[in-house]
Amino acid sequence: MSRSLLLLLVVLAATPAAAAPAEDDGYETEEKPRDELEGTSRFSLMTGWRYAPNGRFFDMYYLDPDNRGLKRSRGAMGGPLLTGSFAYSPINWFEVGLDLFATYERMALTGKPGLNAVTYGALFGLRFQHKFDIGSHGLVPSAGFLIGPMLVASYFDGGKALENFTQSIGVTAGATWYLSEAWGLRFEYRLLTGRGDVEDVGSYEGAGSWFSVGFNYQFPPKPDRPMGRMY
Repeated sequence: MSRSLLLLLVVLAATPAAAAPAEDDGYETEEKPRDELEGTSRFSLMTGWRYAPNGRFFDMYYLDPDNRGLKRSRGAMGGPLLTGSFAYSPINWFEVGLDLFATYERMALTGKPGLNAVTYGALFGLRFQHKFDIGSHGLVPSAGFLIGPMLVASYFDGGKALENFTQSIGVTAGATWYLSEAWGLRFEYRLLTGRGDVEDVGSYEGAGSWFSVGFNYQFPPKPDRPMGRMY
């Protein structure tokens, strides 16, 4: 067999081997973790209960010389709340957002008509977050800070409202348990400041502790994420 023919057979035999995929060498290729929250937006609609003890407010009323003989009414019971949150995650581990809210509470003071307390406003928030592979679609706990304008108004039945515009600050902690790629259940606790005034009685806490639960919808990230190009 000539040398040229032998060389041709070697080349033909080597070509399929080079084209075949490499065999598994037992080592897995490390993949870069996917930033599942970066560039996403969410909307949460929640309801729950707001509670502030307001013990000092009731003490002030019943310690007044004109009211010392009155039977003390029950203390504060709290009231319902409604919040809507809009948030965006510029990077994977934190989000910025806006919370719009309204709360209502009815309090009783012996010798006075029913007292109504209404609080509403907006809060700007910064929350730190992380997604864990818990459940079929993940769990995202978060914690952060809130600040924003709050209007606290109070009025006795049939009377005129007394409004107090204040700056509220507070902290928040919560979690979103995703039931699908987009939908989930959100649980959140907020502790906020916000004073209100009652005519001829004194001031009371119009914010306090908020416990809320509701639905969360996450919008998918845009294909072109500006923050992602930095890493």
